[in-house]
Amino acid sequence: MKRALEVMAVSGGMAAPATPLPKPRRLLASAGAAQGGFGSAPFLAFALALSVFAVVYFYGREADTTKEVVRLKEQLGRRNIELTRVNEAFAIVTGADTTVSSFGGGPKGKIFTSRSLGVLLIASNLPPAPSGKAYQMWIIPKGGQPAPAGTFQADANGTVMHIHRAPVDVNADLVAVTLEDQAGAARPSSEPLFAAPVRGLLP
Repeated sequence: MKRALEVMAVSGGMAAPATPLPKPRRLLASAGAAQGGFGSAPFLAFALALSVFAVVYFYGREADTTKEVVRLKEQLGRRNIELTRVNEAFAIVTGADTTVSSFGGGPKGKIFTSRSLGVLLIASNLPPAPSGKAYQMWIIPKGGQPAPAGTFQADANGTVMHIHRAPVDVNADLVAVTLEDQAGAARPSSEPLFAAPVRGLLP
């Protein structure tokens, strides 16, 4: 809008000032002089059209820039979330009280359990969950009921990194994964797809 106003101001300044004719009668007698009085009209029309084009053009550029800024902010937000998850996973893996166990057969991977930080599940060969379903992790103590430890989805290539961020019961004996409704369940509704023992947790 600012550029358009500048164009209009410059256009107005470039128009030749009207010079009064010495005799009105000469203006009426001369068709050429009468036509000359309107010589700036096409230029002003062109300047106006140019101004309108400038308004539309720069408005469009501003809208495109706004969309790009929004897209970059969303992308940055996703990157920050991913970085946070990686940092949390690294903290569990390198924790002083972390124990590790493996599982295989179909899906395969490792369970990292930290009594103070939580549980990290890293798995592969896990097919995407059916529509309306999700995988759910459970922490099962000796002689106790399974405690829900969050739902997750597998990537298109079958890999998973799921983190349960909470202190772990020292009596935890097993980490298992079942297939549940997408919203999750309070108790397992199916047999575990895989499970891994929890090594003795450090005090």
